[in-house]
Amino acid sequence: MSPRLVRLSAADGLGLAVRLWGEPTGRTPLLCLPGLVRTGGDFARLAARHATDRLVVALDYVGRGLSDRASDWRRYRPERMLADVLDLCAALHLPRVVVIGTSMGGLLAMGMAAARPRLVSAVLLNDIGPEVGSAGLAAVKALVGRAHVFPSLEEAAAWLRLTLPWLSLATAEEWREFAALTVAQAPDGTWRSVWDPRIVRTLEEGVGRDLWPLFGALAHLPVLVVRGGASDVLTEATARRMKEVKPDLEEIVLGGVGHAPTLSEPAIAPAVDAWIAAQP
Repeated sequence: MSPRLVRLSAADGLGLAVRLWGEPTGRTPLLCLPGLVRTGGDFARLAARHATDRLVVALDYVGRGLSDRASDWRRYRPERMLADVLDLCAALHLPRVVVIGTSMGGLLAMGMAAARPRLVSAVLLNDIGPEVGSAGLAAVKALVGRAHVFPSLEEAAAWLRLTLPWLSLATAEEWREFAALTVAQAPDGTWRSVWDPRIVRTLEEGVGRDLWPLFGALAHLPVLVVRGGASDVLTEATARRMKEVKPDLEEIVLGGVGHAPTLSEPAIAPAVDAWIAAQP
């Protein structure tokens, strides 16, 4: 199922690319928020499984994918990203959403619940919590902080397979599909990463921030945590503390997989889909 691509304007005029699957129904829409430098395309498989029941919306943040780049790197700060997400919900007339947040998208989900409590009805946190493992953060910085250029999509896929061996992708076709969501062909024929490397500066200034109060905004919501069993971003210790803070927290662990699960792995997709289906 192919999405409809719409373009909205942020408050400062920068263009936001938004993918839509399905149509509005009586059920709460899914709002899919990708990782720090990922795009809404990451949710295509999940969207195809749920778009017959409800509208599915996925965003490319400013500086990523098909959205506009900013002239000032400060525009990529999380608080500006959150403002864009809230404006997106208003523009698309989404008074209530189930948020599916991968990595940074999960942190934004917490921010949404704190800023607009009535907007969020349930949250799926994909391999993210209120503490980010130091090893995982270092790996993210190393990947994000530079532009990656390849002569072909196949070489990009080969590099990703070598660089991110902890992902759940198994076949050459899966890696090629992942590469096509990570790089795009430039006018000169090369394939270049789809994010502005200056985004890394937002990570450097955010170290040490206490996010546990933000997690507290989810206290009265249904929350499912999906964790890669080998993740160095959401550690087992952090997940354990999250369950202590919120005893009704549900958790799915995908053994042997690092940051981050795709949510379409056969071992977990049925449970993920059942949780989503249970949300009104």
